[in-house]
Amino acid sequence: MEPRSGCPINAAVEVLGDRWSLLVLRDVIFGDRRYFRALLTGSIEGIASNILADRLVRLVEAGILTRGTAARGQRARYSLTEAGIQTLPIIYALGNWGLDWRPGSAELQSRQQLMRDEGPAFIEELMDELRVRHLGAPPKPHDGPGPFERLDAAYAAAAEQEAAAEQEHADQR
Repeated sequence: MEPRSGCPINAAVEVLGDRWSLLVLRDVIFGDRRYFRALLTGSIEGIASNILADRLVRLVEAGILTRGTAARGQRARYSLTEAGIQTLPIIYALGNWGLDWRPGSAELQSRQQLMRDEGPAFIEELMDELRVRHLGAPPKPHDGPGPFERLDAAYAAAAEQEAAAEQEHADQR
C-alpha cells in the first residue's frame, strides 16, 4: 500500500486515520481480541461485519496485523506486528487527549488514567507484553502483577465503584 505522498503524517493517516482502524487496534491490544467473531461481538461501538472485515484486510495489507492461516472450518487469528505494537504510543496519546477533552464514564476511562498515572515506562512494559503475546518474544521479568493485570484491576475497581454509585442512587429514590 503506497501512500499518496511522501509525507509521513499522510502515510500514517492513510493507514490509521479512520475511526474503525484505531478501534480495532484498541480491541486487539487491550481486549486481546484476536479473532473476527471476538472483534465483532466485543466492539462496544457496534462495528458492522463488513466494516470489520474491510479494516482487518487493510491493517494486514499495511503490515500492522498478520492473519494466521486457518484450516477449513477453523478461525484465523490476527496478531500484531512490531509496526502494530508501535501504534500503542499513538493510541495512548489519543486516549490522553480524550481523557482531557471529551466526556466519558469512569469505568471506560480507568485504563487510560492508569496508563497516564504510570507514565512512559508502563507503555514500554505494555509493548514488551504485546511482543510476548503476539510475536512470541520471551517474557521480561517484573515484580508484581503484569501491565495487563493492572489494567484489568483498574477497570474492575472502576466498574465496582460505578455499580455501587448506581445502587446508592437507586436506593435514594
